[in-house]
This record gives sequence, C-alpha cells and structure tokens, in this order.
Amino acid sequence: MPIGPKRLPLMEHLNELRKRLAVIAVVVFVGSMILYFYADQIYDIIMSPILAVLGEEGAYVFGPFEGFGLRFKVSLYATLILGSPIILWQILAFFLPALKPKEQRYVIPTFFAAVALFAAGVAFCYTTVLGTAFEWMLGQTWDTVGQIADASKFFSGGTLLMLGFGIGFELPIVVFYLVLFNIVPYAKLRENWRVAYVSLMVVASIATPDWSPVTMGALFGALVALYEASLLLARILLAKRIAEQKRLAS
Repeated sequence: MPIGPKRLPLMEHLNELRKRLAVIAVVVFVGSMILYFYADQIYDIIMSPILAVLGEEGAYVFGPFEGFGLRFKVSLYATLILGSPIILWQILAFFLPALKPKEQRYVIPTFFAAVALFAAGVAFCYTTVLGTAFEWMLGQTWDTVGQIADASKFFSGGTLLMLGFGIGFELPIVVFYLVLFNIVPYAKLRENWRVAYVSLMVVASIATPDWSPVTMGALFGALVALYEASLLLARILLAKRIAEQKRLAS
C-alpha cells in the first residue's frame, strides 16, 4: 500500500487509518482460516515445552465444543505471531508521512530490527522460560490437590507469555525513538537509570500473565540488558542528536 502525502485533512487521515486497519483485519482473517487446518501441528510445536512438564497426563478439553474453540484459538494466535511483520508495517506506515525526511530513513531499518527483536523475544521465551515457568507454577499446588490440565487455558497461557516477551523485546526501538524525537533526552535516560529499572520491573509484571517470579525475573533481566544495549546503540547512531541535546540543555 503506497504511503500518502505528509499533510492530509482529518478525514483523509481517518480514511488512511481505516485502510491500514482493513489490511490488518484481512491478514488476521485469512491467516486464521488457513492455519485452522494446521492447528494440530502448531499446537504440538507451541505446547512442546509445556507438555514435557505435564508428562504422560497431557492436556484435555472439557466439552463437545471445546475442540473447535481450541483449534480456532490456535490458528488465531499463530496468525498474530506469524503475521506480526505485516501488522507492524501497517502501523509504522501510517505514521511515516508525519516524519521528516531525515527521520524517515530510520523507519525501514527499525522495522526489520523490530521484527527481529519480536522473534528473538518469542524464541527466548519458548526455549528458555516456558518450560521452567510452567514447572514452577504447577509445583505451587500440593499433594492433596489434583491437577487436570485444560488444553485451551494452558495454550493461552503459553502463547500470551511468548507474545509478552516478543512485545517486551521491542524496548530498544522505543528508546531509540525517544532519543531521536527528543521526547526524553539521552542524558535523562542515562542518569535516571534507577527510575528506568523500576519502570521495567512494572512492565515485566504487566507483560507476564502468570505473575510468577520465574517469568517476571527472566523478562526483567532481558529488558535491563536490552535497555543498556539500546542506550549504547543510540549513543553510537545518534551521536549528533545527543550532542545537540547536551548543547540545548546547557
């Protein structure tokens, strides 16, 4: 979809937004319909770390309509993960005309970086966090309480964790544009690292639906590392902008 001119009337902006949302809706609908027929394979792949914790007992559905609901949920969540590059591009493309030419040159590189970071967050959660987190959560019950794993709830929990990590890993993009647009100067981000760390802790608690110390601790540690790396990257790529911010501040 072509990117429109910089200045548009309000109704034109709303029309552009409608077109972008329509593209996202079509991607989600068509993707869900296609992946519906591969839901069983997708379920086995995503649930593999969790099923390893459950062992031979596995997970179950509790009703005649639960199988259809689970299959649809698997296809929908898989579409959101696999279709995230298209969804992200539609969001960026809507704001792109409002940027200055010097700022627009960063959009394409940051788009690919955002896709890579999202994939890295999902992969990190899947390979490192998912199994350990569910093992810890299941271990919180005691011997006199039986456990019957609901396939739909366990799948939703695992997928939401991966989505939370994927979104959380977008932190370097947020920091980069905060400095680029002078919303928060680099010096303040560097000096107020304690406030930033507390904010990251809050974000980690919100992004992890289980609120377990395992997942929150893993996401918080990853966000702190990403925050420091993003400040270093911003200092390298935006050296002139940071120098200008220091000059204006003095």
